[in-house]
Amino acid sequence: MEKEYKMSAARADELQEELNYLKTTRSDEVAEQIKVARGFGDLSENSEYDEAKNEQGKLYSRIAELEEILQHVVILDESNAPTNVITIGCRVVVADAAGKEMPAYKIVGSQEADPMHGVISEESPFGRALLGSKEGDTVTVEAPRGAITYTVKKIER
Repeated sequence: MEKEYKMSAARADELQEELNYLKTTRSDEVAEQIKVARGFGDLSENSEYDEAKNEQGKLYSRIAELEEILQHVVILDESNAPTNVITIGCRVVVADAAGKEMPAYKIVGSQEADPMHGVISEESPFGRALLGSKEGDTVTVEAPRGAITYTVKKIER
């Protein structure tokens, strides 16, 4: 079975815009870089040409990645999700074992995750442990340093 990429419609639109930009504008820019670099002479010792070809490889790799994601995207409809259970799209406040509340986390699909800003992937150990929990539930997260226990304090849509 193919991997599904769960995300909001807004994120899918952002990825589609990036793909369109890479296939048109950026592709033309890289082709021009290669053309200019070829004019510098012997390709075997031409670092500008090597750099332009590396850039082209990165571009094609990102285009293929975006096409794969968009081909298997699953748009999440949060409008009819239950409000008392943690699902993708929820903001969650948890407390550690000592009762200290953590900052609110938003649970999202893997392509939208930004852990530095409190946006956690549903595929991460933390996100996976929280999914399906209700307010007051205790969840255990398997972390590299051992199991960590949290209590769900608040769920917001």
